Amino acid sequence: MNKFLQIFKTPDIRNKILIVAGLLVIFRLFSAIPIPGVDSERLSAFFSSNQLFSFFNIFSGGALSNLSIVMLGVGPYITATIIMQLLTMIFPHLKETYYEQGEAGRAKFNRYSRYLTVPLGALQAYGFLNLLLSQQVLSPLSFFDTIRNVILVTAGSVFLVWLGELISEQKIGNGISFLIFAGIVSGLPSTVRGVLFGYDPGLLPTYAVFLLLSVVVIAGVVFISEGERKIPVSYSKRIRGNRMYGGVSSYLPLKVNQAGVIPIIFAISLLLFPQFLAQISALISTDLAIRLNAIVNQFLTNQFIYAALYFMLVVVFTYFYTAITFDPQEISKNLQRSGGFIPGIRPGQPSGEFLAKIINRITLFGALFLGTIAILPNLTQILTGIQLLTLGGTALLIVVSVALEIMKQVESQLVMREYEGI
Repeated sequence: MNKFLQIFKTPDIRNKILIVAGLLVIFRLFSAIPIPGVDSERLSAFFSSNQLFSFFNIFSGGALSNLSIVMLGVGPYITATIIMQLLTMIFPHLKETYYEQGEAGRAKFNRYSRYLTVPLGALQAYGFLNLLLSQQVLSPLSFFDTIRNVILVTAGSVFLVWLGELISEQKIGNGISFLIFAGIVSGLPSTVRGVLFGYDPGLLPTYAVFLLLSVVVIAGVVFISEGERKIPVSYSKRIRGNRMYGGVSSYLPLKVNQAGVIPIIFAISLLLFPQFLAQISALISTDLAIRLNAIVNQFLTNQFIYAALYFMLVVVFTYFYTAITFDPQEISKNLQRSGGFIPGIRPGQPSGEFLAKIINRITLFGALFLGTIAILPNLTQILTGIQLLTLGGTALLIVVSVALEIMKQVESQLVMREYEGI
């Protein structure tokens, strides 16, 4: 409580929080501005019957279900970032830019991602609008109206990326993560309202157990998200001129959940991709789309098969994404260049093999944790039989992770102000 009060007593931090709050209000206002020609009733029915777009709607903060001008959210930018990270495995120049050029290299990497956001946003906007036209959610549009809507939606996505950068400049959280966080939290009041309206006094013990488990799950998410294996690192002494450098000990933190929420996004996208293809097939044949939708829905409504496949895909993608983003050999080379070594392990390739062995072991626990969190909503619905009660899932993981990041950055700024006072 003292730290909370201290935040608003410090003018600099208070102004930053007010700026971020104002930018989030702008984000929510733009989320309520729809594109022309929307049939709201058909749109609501479409999202209630489509799990893939309901999932994407979480990250847009409801902007997708409103067909607002920012309906794609920061999705194109996230897709562009993932593509750029995958390209580092193919092109050595990109890998060198990202890993070896420090802050300047990462800034250049982010600039390439922003450039890629524009064509990806245009493609996603055009494909999604065509899909809605085939479902008669949108009124028939002329060629110029279609181009206008594509430009509006693409510009809205780029605008959100710019808003995210403005938030990041305040140094109280990552701007893109902040926007996703705000979008998820904005749907909380409607969820609480739905639970209250559907309240059944006979299920009071179920609600009590659900609240208790919610606290336990959130504590577990915090524990695993903060969990890390500290690898000791020593630096040899070096003399430059009249000064001696090195001779200190530090550690290399290896996160238990190294991949974040990306494996869950990959897994659910792949798992629900057949439904997307079934919807797209309406452009070719309506009868074919109806048959494919019936087959896909029959598969997706089986909670046990769906949860089992979902869990396995999350585990596989956790290892896959960790292998892409964490290169043990590259880290061992960087340690060797800076005069660092792991005690008891020779520098170079042996250090890389040691780090690879450690990361493979702790990734197992991270993968099982992510898989369990991902299928918790399905498990709670199976056990309680109440569709409105969902525990865990991607949204919870994102909210907790972003909240922890914001808390750390605000605390670091408070500590810095205390040192300035001294």
